This record gives sequence, C-alpha cells and structure tokens, in this order.
Amino acid sequence: MKQLDFDLFWSMRSPYCYLALDRLLEIHKHYDLAINLRVVYPIAIRQPDFFKVRASKHYRSYNLLDTKRWSEYLGIPFRRPVPDPIVQELSTGVVAEKQPYIHRLTRIAELAAQNNKGMEFLDQVVRVLWDGETDNWHEDDHLRRAMDRAGLDGTALLVRADRDADRIDTAISVHEASQEQAGHSGTPLMVFKGEPFFGQDRIQLLLWRLKQSGLRTRT
Repeated sequence: MKQLDFDLFWSMRSPYCYLALDRLLEIHKHYDLAINLRVVYPIAIRQPDFFKVRASKHYRSYNLLDTKRWSEYLGIPFRRPVPDPIVQELSTGVVAEKQPYIHRLTRIAELAAQNNKGMEFLDQVVRVLWDGETDNWHEDDHLRRAMDRAGLDGTALLVRADRDADRIDTAISVHEASQEQAGHSGTPLMVFKGEPFFGQDRIQLLLWRLKQSGLRTRT
C-alpha cells in the first residue's frame, strides 16, 4: 500500500500553527505518512489591508484570548514572538512597507522543506519564536543553531535565503496558489486528497479521515 501523505500549509507568524505543532509531530512520529510542508506568507503580507479594512474589530482581542486559553488547555509554553515577525501597528492594523523579518524567515522554511527537513525545521525553529524562551529570535545565531539542530546547514540556508530570494518566492507563490485552490486561505491548513481541514482544531478530524483511507502505525 502506498504511503499516505497530506499537504500542510503553514505561516511562520500564525500562533495557531504553533499550537498545532506538537500534535502534527505526534502524528508524523506514530503513523506511516508523509507531511508535505508548504509555507506561505502571512495574510498581512499577502493582503496588507486585511487587518485595517477586512478583519472584524474583535479579531485581535479574540485572537489574543483564544490563543492564550488554547495554550493553557494544551499545556504548551506560549508567548508572542519578540520581535513580531510582521512589523505592524497593532492598534490600527497598518502593516509597515518595510518588513525586515518575515521574508527571510519564510524563505528559510521553504528551503528546509525543499531539503526534506520541513517538520524537523518546524520542530526547532518555530519553538524559538513562540515558546517564550528566546528574545531577538531573528538574530542569525538563534536561527542558525535551531536549523543545525534540525539536521540542516543553518549558515548555508541563511545565505541562500538572501541570495536566491526571487527563486524561493516563486516557489512560495506556487504554494499560495495551491492553498487558494484547495478552498481556504488560512493556516494551518491541512489538505488530504483535495479535502481541506482548516485550523488546529481540525487535526482530529483529519486523523479520522486518514484512518478511513487505511492509515497505518509505523513499525
């Protein structure tokens, strides 16, 4: 029987992606399947007016409340990254034109996926941003060491992320188009056989569907 797999669309700024991480890693560890990491730019980059014009006035306050209680419920250490991967005036929703962090961060994630180390990258790098143990996560040494722990050459990936930015962004844009085609623009988004499962609270539903298709435990 062919190994099952699903696509995982991921934003490096999304708290809900971080909250989903441990459960996705558990599935990856215990079941015979592949998770295809497909990183996308956050909505603030793809739609800069989203928080200013489109989002509900309750969006941020509810997001802060909900992510805090989910972290408590799951028993996961959680703090918003310092600095925020997106430079944005949170009170108004205005996204700065100059973005010094998110592009490089997303590009190294894409390079990790291209090197078949996508989940290992998330396991190490995403925690540096979100678990509250590291300030100034954006400094090269933090990112390099996290990527090295994931079995990657952190120094080389940081150089390539800057040198090959256009080529990497082209690959990311393909993921974004595939995400839209799958039927949702949010993250985390899991897509199995064309069926989208949006949100960290849909992981059990995804697992149920995978088992219907013959998902086996690893031997």
